[in-house]
Amino acid sequence: MTAKTQTQTAYDVIVVGSGAGAMTAAVFAAERGLSVLVVEKSAQFGGTSAISGGGIWIPNNHHFIAKNGNDSPEKAWTYLQNAVGDRVDEQRLRAYLDAAPKMVAELEACSRVRFAVAEKYPDYYPHLEGSLPGGRSLDPEIFDASVLEDEFDNMRPASATTLLMGKIAWTARQAHKAMSRSFGWRLMLIWLILRYKLDFKWRRKTDMDRRTALGASLVASLRRSLMDRKVPLWLNTDFRELLTENGRVSGVRVEREGQMLELSARHGVILASGGFEQNQQLRERYLPKPTERAWSATPPGNNTGAALEAAQSIGAATDLLDWGWWAPTIAVPGEEKPRPIFAERAFPGSIVVNCQGKRFVNEAAPYLEFVDAMYRDQRARGDDNLSVWVIIDAHFRFNYAMGPLMPGQIMPDSKLPAEWLNTMYFKADSLEQLAGQIGVDAQGLVDSVKRLNEYAKTGDDVEFGRGGNVFDRYYGDVNVKPNPCLAPLLKAPFYAMRIDAGDIGTKGGLLTNAHAQVLHESGQPIEGLYAIGNTSSSVLGTTYPGAGGTLGPAMTFGYIAARHLAEQR
Repeated sequence: MTAKTQTQTAYDVIVVGSGAGAMTAAVFAAERGLSVLVVEKSAQFGGTSAISGGGIWIPNNHHFIAKNGNDSPEKAWTYLQNAVGDRVDEQRLRAYLDAAPKMVAELEACSRVRFAVAEKYPDYYPHLEGSLPGGRSLDPEIFDASVLEDEFDNMRPASATTLLMGKIAWTARQAHKAMSRSFGWRLMLIWLILRYKLDFKWRRKTDMDRRTALGASLVASLRRSLMDRKVPLWLNTDFRELLTENGRVSGVRVEREGQMLELSARHGVILASGGFEQNQQLRERYLPKPTERAWSATPPGNNTGAALEAAQSIGAATDLLDWGWWAPTIAVPGEEKPRPIFAERAFPGSIVVNCQGKRFVNEAAPYLEFVDAMYRDQRARGDDNLSVWVIIDAHFRFNYAMGPLMPGQIMPDSKLPAEWLNTMYFKADSLEQLAGQIGVDAQGLVDSVKRLNEYAKTGDDVEFGRGGNVFDRYYGDVNVKPNPCLAPLLKAPFYAMRIDAGDIGTKGGLLTNAHAQVLHESGQPIEGLYAIGNTSSSVLGTTYPGAGGTLGPAMTFGYIAARHLAEQR
């Protein structure tokens, strides 16, 4: 049934948003016999999830346990207590740990979604008791999106940064093998490229890979699962406000095809439409300064905080509004959004400095902590200059990627777009000349590089400990000794790229309880209203315990919300 022929306006459950959390909630609600409608503001489904890595952080998951993984609820609780502390209600945190492994097992049993365990992907805080060197993050398996039929064209395309050569689907495990240059990585790349190029029948239709991976695989398999249940998904449907009756949320008002519609939700509304990172006014009201929506790696025009403001208007409580899921980004001329820099910061032979030419953070640190360090450094200096720069030399340029710059052996400078030079990247024959081009203190930069080069010889970064733990080394080059994250910057020319204080979403939102119910400012649940994902305040507080710390809780509380709605019925 297409959106144009859909006339029904009353459902048991209405889900606002179409990311991984939203569609997971819809699948489980439909599985429990509830009639469900999913409404999406944009012309494409998948939200930010579709352009993400697609991983989910699920402690004590059955995939890891089946491989004799050494995890337990007790270990996971110890780790989260050490990471999150008392910033989040204990009942909410325990609800997540209890429901997360159940969600994955039930989802795989009743849908087309499939995961594999990322055994080598460590928790982000390996120094904390209860952390594991791998096994808690799950990676979506490759999914053949041709089964979506006409809906394939309605899916938000995967970000070029998540695809091999900007076109070819690969899993996070395969990407890690290539980036760390582990044994057999070249043969693996050749096989992936041939698989794509030899798919002649599909490539006559589109350059897009028929196979999807990462976030694209997750949303494609969830969408197909909704299609299997004939759950309608309305695109180009703009959520405007919540409808209430006697203090209970009874539905939503939306704009669709130029008309305002009132849709009834007999049992409840689940708000899953993302955060507010694309709303500059809300960013300036809540987030640290300076802040720019142009720094965000999320799709422009979406995630504008409509659900947050609608719930606030009926008295909903909020929390963590001054936090984001921080991720450093690099702006690329002509692209609609900047590219997040996740793995490249761990590669050996680079350095990140502030306007004084000084290092201020372990370059390989988790991305949330990296941007948080940018703001702390700026406040400590007492100025408004938040700009930081990643500096690499010719050896790094030839062997490794940095944002949109693929390794020089694949993409030499002569092949780069002319407009990138002196806008996205700068190039000089000496560090002093480079510093002059980017407005960085030259002596500070020279001294910082000199110290880092000494650390590379010993393998010990005595200032910030780069490469000193299992998380840092995950993306390091295994062939570089003694530290896979450290190599000297010696060979001219030298390159610089500006890094901004970006994000992959906001972290704060509507305050919810252990059932994903939105709480009123009085502390009581607002009957009929649920919030998950970045529309809600994060169950992980101000931390990012592991890869998939955004989507894992979003999907888990989608499962919890659907289960609670069915029980209330």
